[in-house]
Amino acid sequence: MPGQNISADVIVIGGGNAALCAALTVREAGLSVTILESAPAEYRGGNSRHTRNMRTMHTAPTDVLTDSYLEGEFLADLLRVTGGQTDEALARLVIRQSPYANLWMRGHGARFQPPLGGTLHLGRTNAFFLGGGKALMNSYYESARKLGVQVLYNAEVTQLQLCDGRFASGTVLVNGVAKQFHGKALVVASGGFESNLEWLKEAWGPPADNFLIRGTPYNKGKLLRILLDQGACSIGDPKQCHAVAIDGRAPKFDGGIVTRLDCVPLGIVVNKHAARFYDEGEDLWPKRYAIWGRLVAQQDDQIAYSIIDAKVVGRFMPSVFPPVVGDRLEDLARAFQLPVDPFVKTVREYNQAVMAGKFDHNLLDDCHTQGLTPPKSHWAQTIDRPPFWGYPLRPGITFTYLGVGVTDKAQVKFEKTGVSENVFAAGEIMAGNILGQGYLAGFGMTIGAVFGRIAGAGAAACVKGLVNG
Repeated sequence: MPGQNISADVIVIGGGNAALCAALTVREAGLSVTILESAPAEYRGGNSRHTRNMRTMHTAPTDVLTDSYLEGEFLADLLRVTGGQTDEALARLVIRQSPYANLWMRGHGARFQPPLGGTLHLGRTNAFFLGGGKALMNSYYESARKLGVQVLYNAEVTQLQLCDGRFASGTVLVNGVAKQFHGKALVVASGGFESNLEWLKEAWGPPADNFLIRGTPYNKGKLLRILLDQGACSIGDPKQCHAVAIDGRAPKFDGGIVTRLDCVPLGIVVNKHAARFYDEGEDLWPKRYAIWGRLVAQQDDQIAYSIIDAKVVGRFMPSVFPPVVGDRLEDLARAFQLPVDPFVKTVREYNQAVMAGKFDHNLLDDCHTQGLTPPKSHWAQTIDRPPFWGYPLRPGITFTYLGVGVTDKAQVKFEKTGVSENVFAAGEIMAGNILGQGYLAGFGMTIGAVFGRIAGAGAAACVKGLVNG
């Protein structure tokens, strides 16, 4: 539609989980909605297409979750990983709404699989999408098509016209052609700025050159910058992010979940100097895996190496890349160009510090080290059975936590004019209200689903209020 303006009751900017939850909720309310997705159709879905699960509160076993996971434990887990840096009221809102979001998602085609076991320890807390995030997003988009939601791809928003924090219109490039868009309410669910390498360097300095971006290359933070420049309240630290240790051979962008390494708790991790630098067995992996990207980022050249032996092979989800294998420790060191003698010494000192216990990778077992710095608190076994395996590790940035402040109605807060009447935010662009630091596996999808629905409902109520008024 060259030269034509774009108009709908509600405009949703973004194309991932939060955006689709918002758009579908608006449409359920009987209003028109247009989605502006910056990616082409084949890459739609933002980071959500790389996900696997969402964390969900439940009071009893379900078809996809075991036992129970109550609000108190859920919140305690969140407070532990964030160090208390969270808006507790918003956190409780997400937690309490998570089971309802799960049910709502099923109504739009989401399918879940039976609980998983193994090193992920998530069968009780996280519901896994059958077919992964790509299948989930395809279901959303099919539901949107059936309901009459308009979706524009290759639609890069370049400008918003706001007056006293109120949305009036904006400019978007659709396949490179500038168009104006108008709506009575706006939902911004366009992600963080993790794919904006210059912005990352502003926060991190030169180490950012060695970061790999796990997710979509389209999350450049343009809407975040526009909102902040127009006075939206800033929330979060630009250096805080969901950053995990991924295979160092992953591509610069869009490597996704298959590049993540889950073997860290089952062995040791050394830096380029062949020295250990953190407790690999500190806690269950879903609660601590997201600290390892930052830990690796703090090492020289932002590189590290996960080392295991034959005893634990098959107990973790491997990278899409094959391991580096050696029959001797010296072989592994040379393959990684590590200093051989210091590497062998590190492994020997670790082995000597391992205390006998009953190894069980499904719980916090009693296998630990003694007299070693840093310690290994759980799952400590000697590394002495060849072949020895190793994986190179790099910081893998998933999404950034710098965002805009929001209310419990998902309304964006502005420094001078207060709460916006018709500008809402959902997903990664506001997740920093709840995630000040650290991460819980699957919680980003929970925030996106819950606040996407809240934002959609709020936008619809705003429009209907205007119409009724």
